[in-house]
Amino acid sequence: MKIIEVIADHGHLDTILGIAEQQGVADHWQSAVAEDGRCAIRMLVSPDSRQAVLDALQSVLGTSENARIIVTPVEVSLPREEENEDDKAQRKTALSREELYNTVSQSNRLDGRFLLLVFLSTIVVMVGLLEDNVAVVIGAMVIAPFLGPNIALALGGALGDNQLIWQALKTNLTGMIFALSLCALLGWWWPYEISSQELLARTNVGLGSIALALASGAAAVLSMTTGLSSVLVGVMVAVALLPPAATLGFMLGSGNYDYATGAGLLLAVNIVSVNLAAKLGFLFLGIKPRTWLEQQRARQSIASYIAFWLVSLIALGSLIYLRGQI
Repeated sequence: MKIIEVIADHGHLDTILGIAEQQGVADHWQSAVAEDGRCAIRMLVSPDSRQAVLDALQSVLGTSENARIIVTPVEVSLPREEENEDDKAQRKTALSREELYNTVSQSNRLDGRFLLLVFLSTIVVMVGLLEDNVAVVIGAMVIAPFLGPNIALALGGALGDNQLIWQALKTNLTGMIFALSLCALLGWWWPYEISSQELLARTNVGLGSIALALASGAAAVLSMTTGLSSVLVGVMVAVALLPPAATLGFMLGSGNYDYATGAGLLLAVNIVSVNLAAKLGFLFLGIKPRTWLEQQRARQSIASYIAFWLVSLIALGSLIYLRGQI
């Protein structure tokens, strides 16, 4: 349950109350009219009707300059609302489109905090790889900041949001180049023989890596849309975008180009598989734009997006197979 608070001109009151009644919200109440002519209407809304309420409110208040819609989480609501089986069967996601967008966009910002996370996680993962320490490598996977931008890229495709797509691409590329550069410098300086099994393991890629990354991408979308953020820790460990990226940079810097090829293929497979699975996950969950025109644009984006990642995955799978035959 969450509270949707609408602050709008008093003239919209009857329309907003009509939306509340039509969508069957659990409860609603309103404040007195303020000096500026606005009033606040609060609605206690269940997950199965939240998206419909938000869409209806945006349709009515979209052109109003002084209207505002606020969604607030509710820890407990008593007495409890009984949920029927039909609502449980129809609901695919616990978060509305707007809530999901806000969650994803926060992890997609290219700022000092993101670069610091990339720097710290790169240092941690390289220590773990070079020391052959599995626990440290897993710790770096949990820190890894690349999952958010990749999920944002998939969500941008689902919504046809070019701004979110370009922001995700910029964040991904900047972070990846930064991590690769750090690891390449370390590889160029490293004076010892490379014998770590954890490091060498990231230079081997097989068709099983594709299945793992596809499952991880789907799990990431499912955990985000159901609000179970704790599941993302396990997803980050499974996806592990940073360890192969660190291995790629290190092997390039040390001049081990055959190992670098294997690490590069593993990294590419993970990125492509996560994005493809995430996009299919958003499509299955029915995440789409609000207006008809935006939906038409998103359909073109969806088709292009899926085709690009699918062709890329087939090409990578072929390269992996051919490499195994050599």
